[in-house]
Amino acid sequence: MPVMDISLFPIGTKSTSLSPFIAESIRFLNKTKNVKYSLTPMGTIIESSSVDKLLKIAGEMHKNMLKKTNRVLTHIKIDDRKDKKITMESKIRSVAEKIK
Repeated sequence: MPVMDISLFPIGTKSTSLSPFIAESIRFLNKTKNVKYSLTPMGTIIESSSVDKLLKIAGEMHKNMLKKTNRVLTHIKIDDRKDKKITMESKIRSVAEKIK
């Protein structure tokens, strides 16, 4: 399964706080079927069945935030492997095993 790291930054808002905007994005993810996500202090990790679905989700998140402000900066990283199945948990577990 491909994994995406996405961070959205509304620009030109009246407040320096981003949490109301991020909360709106999380509400959107909660309504999205067949998606697993993990909110982190610096972004959101999303796992889904295909890169196409992840890109569609990213586009919707971007458009939704753009409804709340005049400018949005969106950063996306996608990890998609063909040689073996990956998940958010498997990526963390792989590093944890090497730390021991």
